[in-house]
Amino acid sequence: MAPAVPSAMERPHFIGIGGAGMSGIAKILAQRGAKVAGSDAKESATAEALRALGATVHIGHAASHLADDATCVVVSSAIRPDNPELARAAELSVPVVHRSDALASLMTGLRSIAVAGTHGKTTTTSMLAVALTELGLDPAYAIGGDLAGPGTNARHGEGDIFVAEADESDRSFQKYDPEVAIVLNVELDHHANYASMDEIYDSFETFVGKVVPGGTLVITADQAGAVELTSRIRDLSTLKVVTYGEAESADVRVHKVTPRGLTSEVTVLLNGKFLTFTVSVPGRHYAHNAVAALAAGVALGIPAHNLASAIGKYTGVKRRLQLKGEAAGVQVIDSYAHHPTEMTADLEAMRGAAADARLLVVFQPHLFSRTQELGTEMGQALALADASVVLDIYPAREDPIPGITSALIIDAARAAGAEVTAVHDKATVPDVVAGMARPGDLVLTMGAGDVTDLGPDILKKLDPASLSN
Repeated sequence: MAPAVPSAMERPHFIGIGGAGMSGIAKILAQRGAKVAGSDAKESATAEALRALGATVHIGHAASHLADDATCVVVSSAIRPDNPELARAAELSVPVVHRSDALASLMTGLRSIAVAGTHGKTTTTSMLAVALTELGLDPAYAIGGDLAGPGTNARHGEGDIFVAEADESDRSFQKYDPEVAIVLNVELDHHANYASMDEIYDSFETFVGKVVPGGTLVITADQAGAVELTSRIRDLSTLKVVTYGEAESADVRVHKVTPRGLTSEVTVLLNGKFLTFTVSVPGRHYAHNAVAALAAGVALGIPAHNLASAIGKYTGVKRRLQLKGEAAGVQVIDSYAHHPTEMTADLEAMRGAAADARLLVVFQPHLFSRTQELGTEMGQALALADASVVLDIYPAREDPIPGITSALIIDAARAAGAEVTAVHDKATVPDVVAGMARPGDLVLTMGAGDVTDLGPDILKKLDPASLSN
């Protein structure tokens, strides 16, 4: 039976309802019986999916979209103060609720797993959602991307487990009180909100400190920032800490990762026994995500061998090394990677899967602030590809920063020996790629913006007759 909807959430209005995080909460509320409404900038498959659940979705933002009987307005940190629906909420004295508070209210009374880290949150959360569903535990979940199988980013389940992606970017993950917290890595990112690593550590310490007494922290033993965080929270006597990774000291030790084309086989040493299972996406970092999911499930009392087999049923998340199709002997794959560490991990994974094939990348930088701080490292990562096309910066919620352009990345890439082509008109990319690609090549569209839209156009330009997707 569905948990009761909090009275404040009975008739919620979401500003930006089509966003990955916002739409997930809206879907769960609709499935629990709330009268959901909201607005978004443009039509999308997400908007249609919400309407299919009974939600009212307006396109564009206008004060008139907010119903007089709305019980709250849900916003994310991306919503600007001058949004007309937000102004109307103030006129009507409708409470404004941050997305993280809305999600926290949905988790109340359930055994929750909160997945945090600078990279890998969506994949790890998805692996858990798929595995727990496969085991018949019917979990609720809220994820920052659509699962390749179910094709959705959120679901209200009838079980007692809730798996949620916990966003550190605006400190909103500090709102949750999980039974199990996962920390995949701790790195400096989100420069508009964090000025230093000390601020990052403080934020993660607060998140870890919210784990319920007797709960568990699952954290990597391999990444320097996570190791530092572990040393900082060792005195939390109410917290059980389980480490995982390739370090000999890890509680759940990654013994071996064997690439097998676009999949991997991973062997772990857990409680003195070896356990081998398949991960249906390539790359060592995805194998480590799977081990984190395994350790978290075991912390909830689920048998490891059952979990390992169920994790093998995970088939990926849209935009996380998602195969978009093949044309003229060229495979086109999509990656959400936008931080240098993520870029390097995905490029290394694809390099391993490519064997002797060439790897071509279409990269779209995300955010001016991130490019300003990490543009050099982004360029260095692109040196792992045989050739790259670099687009202009996707601004998302930010205004331009004078002097910060994609040239920063391109110059760094060329200095690292990379072959790079600058393209300012996104519409011309399919022609550029078609002129570069040869049969057997892998083309990777990479970035957190709308570069993902280019995959089908590239395939069509390569060879309309052999288009498979």
